[in-house]
Amino acid sequence: MLTNLSVEDLAAWLADSGRAAPVLLDVREVWEVEHCAIPGILAVPMAEVPSRVHELEPARALVCICHHGMRSQQVARYLAQQGFEKVYNLAGGMDAWAQRIDPRMPRY
Repeated sequence: MLTNLSVEDLAAWLADSGRAAPVLLDVREVWEVEHCAIPGILAVPMAEVPSRVHELEPARALVCICHHGMRSQQVARYLAQQGFEKVYNLAGGMDAWAQRIDPRMPRY
């Protein structure tokens, strides 16, 4: 199942020690991740996801992340088609995260 997740909801999820943390699958390019990233991400550029899908656990919650939420939505849809059960797309991506959750984070 694919669901859009707001940056506020992700921040609350990550802060909730009683809830298992999701895998933060950042599908941006290497240079983008080097510019800014949420701590604890698994960085896999979008083009590499099909060849590296075996590295992911289908039953574990996955939050797909990109710059604005478009690439990550495509990846999330692909993973859902591959049988991943709990797939989320971070709506607004890193740009929304930097604006609304961590304003010290560099934007691009």
